[in-house]
Amino acid sequence: MNANEDRSSLSVESYMQSVGQQARTASRAMARAETEQKNKALLAMAEAVASKRDELMQANEEDLQRGRSNGLDAAMLDRLALTPARIDNMIEGLRQVASLPDPVGEISDMAYRPSGIQIGKMRVPLGVIGIIYESRPNVTMEAASLCLKSGNAAILRGGSEAIASNQALAACIRHGLQVAGLPAEAVQVIETTDRAAVGYLITMPEFVDVIVPRGGKGLIERISREARVPVIKHLDGICHVYIDSEADLTKAINIAINAKTHRYGTCNTMETLLVDGMVADVVLPQLAERYHELGVELRGCSRTCAILGDIQAATEEDWSTEYLAPVLAIRIVDGLDQAMDHINTYSSQHTDAIVTENYSKARRFLREVDSSSVMVNASTRFADGFEYGLGAEIGISTDKIHARGPVGLEGLTSQKYIVLGDGQIRR
Repeated sequence: MNANEDRSSLSVESYMQSVGQQARTASRAMARAETEQKNKALLAMAEAVASKRDELMQANEEDLQRGRSNGLDAAMLDRLALTPARIDNMIEGLRQVASLPDPVGEISDMAYRPSGIQIGKMRVPLGVIGIIYESRPNVTMEAASLCLKSGNAAILRGGSEAIASNQALAACIRHGLQVAGLPAEAVQVIETTDRAAVGYLITMPEFVDVIVPRGGKGLIERISREARVPVIKHLDGICHVYIDSEADLTKAINIAINAKTHRYGTCNTMETLLVDGMVADVVLPQLAERYHELGVELRGCSRTCAILGDIQAATEEDWSTEYLAPVLAIRIVDGLDQAMDHINTYSSQHTDAIVTENYSKARRFLREVDSSSVMVNASTRFADGFEYGLGAEIGISTDKIHARGPVGLEGLTSQKYIVLGDGQIRR
């Protein structure tokens, strides 16, 4: 390392230490902030986004142009884009989070013990949450809103490809905090694009209580491996739809088309379609025609290839691949048990769905498929905090401790025991 690089590294380290210290101080103010004050900040942020729509679009176009020049692929550019509809969703998300019940301070499970004391649990913020994400600038506002409403301070580190968009959104966040009289350091959007910032953020347990990575598998694997702070994460979105022999085929076709083609670059997009052999001859040709019209490449097992003809044969690797592209793997199975065996073998435990009119099969699927979201007769694209009524989501967790599935307000809090007494002493 030469002298200039050494100074640069020290500068990033100093900057991140300062950000962490400020976030820790701000977290104490956020923990005692009243619900009305937090809602005021969220609504002011929504107004700022609405009033600065043109500026946001201009900043985003700057990022998109740089991304095209740097050779970003179509999926990445799609994630990066702030369309008018996505800005509208951002505004609605802020307003919806403001309308949600505040989980902080909620007391539950109060009960008397034989000694006369009362024992219960109180919901409290986690403290300082670091969010590391790629591409999608709308994550900046989703993360800020959920951390703020749940009484946490947030450190947001977006991808370098979205730096202009994220800084424009950061101005809207600062405005909302100022209007509500909350500390500006309650939500900090990292200003440097130096990758070293991530390394410092995930190794500051004295300042950061939990890390939430949102991005590609490589990023999440690195953070999981190197972090000295607890991580809420999912690695892949290998999602399945199983069309059962007793499915309503009209529903099945609509769900299978939507789950794959609504958006290609999202973690809740279907990557493997499973079809019961009893209906494969009927449903697969209809689906293949629709997929062909939409430009989706199909890769099938030998039985699928026999029905559809000129499609690529699927390999073992296809069953465990998250394409994030117009590519779909198809396998014909013999019944529910074989479908669930395939899912529990290859699924990333994100989201899996069954299409069936058989209540007993639906119940079994719900009970036996070990994923963070399991669905009956619905598109996997619904596995989303906004669609679940959480207002927005900080991310999806496929872990089994603390938070699982879309992580909203409750997932960003913890519980502590509280004890109420009247002079009791232990004997």
